[in-house]
Amino acid sequence: MGIIIGVIFVVIVIVLLSSIRQINEYERGIMFRFGKYHKIMNPGWNIVLPIIDSYRKVDIRTKAVDVPEQEAITKDNVSIRINAVLYYKIFDASKAVLAVENFNYAVSQLAQTTMRNTVGSVSLDELLGERDKISSEICKIVDEATDPWGIKVENVELKDISLPEEMKRVIARVAEAEREKQAVITKAHGEVEASENLVKAAHNLCSSPGALHLRTLETLNDLSSDQSNTVIFALPIEVLRAIEGFKDLNKK
Repeated sequence: MGIIIGVIFVVIVIVLLSSIRQINEYERGIMFRFGKYHKIMNPGWNIVLPIIDSYRKVDIRTKAVDVPEQEAITKDNVSIRINAVLYYKIFDASKAVLAVENFNYAVSQLAQTTMRNTVGSVSLDELLGERDKISSEICKIVDEATDPWGIKVENVELKDISLPEEMKRVIARVAEAEREKQAVITKAHGEVEASENLVKAAHNLCSSPGALHLRTLETLNDLSSDQSNTVIFALPIEVLRAIEGFKDLNKK
């Protein structure tokens, strides 16, 4: 009798030891009893009875899904190729297992269709200039759609936007024309400022007796510092005015 009890005890111990399943901190377990959902298995050791129970582990860490390159047409009928990366994590492991067959594949497919639809609703200029805004919009749409699956979409980043070669050349020409336009505007502003400064300088020289003569002498002094320069002597305007006045007196 004692032997039978001992054998039974050993069998029970073996069954219990073989029934222990470890769930890591970054995982959650979904236990099924007789094929029906039973409970969430938290991190640590859990008992899974043979034949009666079964379970599935779910990793709840943030995952990065590389959304394959997609061909899309913008609102202004420009054909482009675009890809992205999507970050999500599972907040309800039971829904991720029970509500969708393969949540990783489902999220990837949903992101692809959403990205094509969103790109089709904006122009090329908006797509290139407002990437963060469009990424946020895609993230919001996918996040709302995946809530019933127990999935939280944390972020979507548009990676590469490939344009046809012809469109690249058009954009390059537009950018070059814009740079030329800005250069002309800047030059015009500089000329206006220079002319205003010249007017002020001329007014100051004319209003101060002898100022123009001093300026002329200063210029001659600067030129004389280099012997290779040819100097043409210019009479101050005061001297010319004095000669004109002298001629007027002789006529009288």
